[in-house]
Amino acid sequence: MAKIFCVANQKGGVGKTTTTVNLSAGLAKLNQRVLLVDLDPQGNATMGAGINKAGLSASTYEVLLGSADVASARQRSESGRFDVLPSNRELAGAEVEMVELDNRERRLKDALAAVEGDYDFILIDCPPALSMLTLNGLCSAHGVIIPMQCEYYALEGLSDLVNTIKKVHANLNHDLKIIGLLRVMFDPRVTLSQQVSSQLEEHFGDKVFKTVIPRNVRLAEAPSYGMPGVVFDPSSKGAQAYIAFGAEMVQRIKTM
Repeated sequence: MAKIFCVANQKGGVGKTTTTVNLSAGLAKLNQRVLLVDLDPQGNATMGAGINKAGLSASTYEVLLGSADVASARQRSESGRFDVLPSNRELAGAEVEMVELDNRERRLKDALAAVEGDYDFILIDCPPALSMLTLNGLCSAHGVIIPMQCEYYALEGLSDLVNTIKKVHANLNHDLKIIGLLRVMFDPRVTLSQQVSSQLEEHFGDKVFKTVIPRNVRLAEAPSYGMPGVVFDPSSKGAQAYIAFGAEMVQRIKTM
């Protein structure tokens, strides 16, 4: 059965989508079967995987509302060699419409149950807010991967996110745990980055992934070509780091 992970952080612009797309492609390169679930109405992960979000016949929106299933809505990222449950702006409406529905925080969990056997990993790209969509992601997952920049404001937001995860664990999903913290957009020349990185290692210990994702322009360019960075320029430092992170994730799963 698939291991299901949310890539979440309540702070915006910390590389959640970049991490979800490139980890998916990195795992696919390691011959893992991967489904990426785009749970953000902006649909950036959908576009980053090379799928046209404007021409979707079914998406995460229909799956959450029960008018489509994952098997019929998923699409193939040809460049990344993984499957995608795509999204677009329609998904924003699901927030309001799900309020009236039964079992509203477990709609995604129930939908994914039908395809769990098809995959080794299911990665969920969450929006940058604690919304009903994020709650659906957290209720579906076995664990949370937290990408974060090594800066002061990121530390402030981290304590809020950890408290949120604890509440969801206590009340809605007893399987949920923090899988690890991923340091992204890291610049070793910045003293503050090194200091925050050391603080994270000191405080969270082995919950901090050994892999560090450097600040890399090729990763930023890749979405405009509709492909993951690890495919767009496999030799770049950012791509190499995400492939190493994929290998580290596979190893970490074996010890879970």
